[in-house]
Amino acid sequence: MLKGNKKAVIIVLDSVGIGALPDAKRYGDEGSNTLGNCAAAVGGLKLPHLEQMGLGRLADIQGVLPVDKPTASFGKMAERSPGKDTTTGHWEIAGVILDRPFPVYPHGFPSEVIEPFKERIGRDILGNKAASGTAIIEELGALHMRTGRPIVYTSADSVFQIAAHEEVIPLEELYRMCRVARELLTGEHAVGRVIARPFRGRPGSFKRTANRHDFSLAPPAPTILDVLSKNGLEVAGIGKIHDIFAGRGITRSLPTASNAEGVDKTLELLREEFSGLIFTNLVDFDQLYGHRNDPAGYSRALEEFDGRLPELTGILGTGDMLIITADHGCDPTTASTDHSREYVPLLVFGHRLAGGVDLGTRSSFSDVAATVARFFGLNFPVGEDFYRQIAPQGVDGDASV
Repeated sequence: MLKGNKKAVIIVLDSVGIGALPDAKRYGDEGSNTLGNCAAAVGGLKLPHLEQMGLGRLADIQGVLPVDKPTASFGKMAERSPGKDTTTGHWEIAGVILDRPFPVYPHGFPSEVIEPFKERIGRDILGNKAASGTAIIEELGALHMRTGRPIVYTSADSVFQIAAHEEVIPLEELYRMCRVARELLTGEHAVGRVIARPFRGRPGSFKRTANRHDFSLAPPAPTILDVLSKNGLEVAGIGKIHDIFAGRGITRSLPTASNAEGVDKTLELLREEFSGLIFTNLVDFDQLYGHRNDPAGYSRALEEFDGRLPELTGILGTGDMLIITADHGCDPTTASTDHSREYVPLLVFGHRLAGGVDLGTRSSFSDVAATVARFFGLNFPVGEDFYRQIAPQGVDGDASV
């Protein structure tokens, strides 16, 4: 078993893309640039700590300067897998590249899915269409409260979502319905995630609660999480990481209700004595602002995260590594409320690691998985690691046994 106190930290700023990929036209995402367009919409972003790490070297972001001597190494990554959803992005970061996208249902789910679902849950449904989550509960919430029928909907992502008022369908029953859907959605209908979307309130003032729960497919191949845990290292998932990977390879899960709580729990783990990976998802960017076309809120969330960066870098151990990246885009300035097919930023910081190294444009998110493996002195068969470019001279990964 690997011992010591050496941590790799991956923080996924959910949906913080940095410009359209070359194939964005295929997805209807030409011109998308979550960071750049957000900055322009609010007259410039104030991100002094991300600026010092090198964020301004990656793209033209109003208010974020391209500093001469970044404290972190910097680059951006292209997604090799088809798609632009949470599961695909996180799986690729962890080393699984898909050869075909998850199924999507822009016109709702077919009868061969819906009829068995209704039979298994013992009641009819409402909805069955693609919709914004907040819009559909306003549209159908009152009828749901009168009839007790769950609201089923999807989006541009590969998701089967079930919304229910917590006073009408108790959480455990909603979760049971989701497990039923997950069992049924296999083969050609194997969507990436089934998501419980509970809400409370009254017509005109419904509000989704923090009791969301995702029921994901298990990755089709080993991830870096599997490799680390099998080699005796800790793998702590913060936020929705456990759900995205169906719990596989994760030794500890810490759910969160906000970006702030995600940062708090990351700091808590950095104070502990153990070796392994802390994998954090900060979902507010995407969930609260990207999907709701709110560039002002998105910008505030970015500035709030930037304000907490000194806490993270300050508590980072001498031999630790921090990677800040994203899983896709969700440009809040476009007409669409869906994710966008974008490059993602890559910032890599460590007190012993080189700063100012231009890591270029990586051809796959999976380079993160290969780098984390090398950091712990292990091998991973997918991706091209960049650890040798930033490691202390003469160091090529160090697994203290």
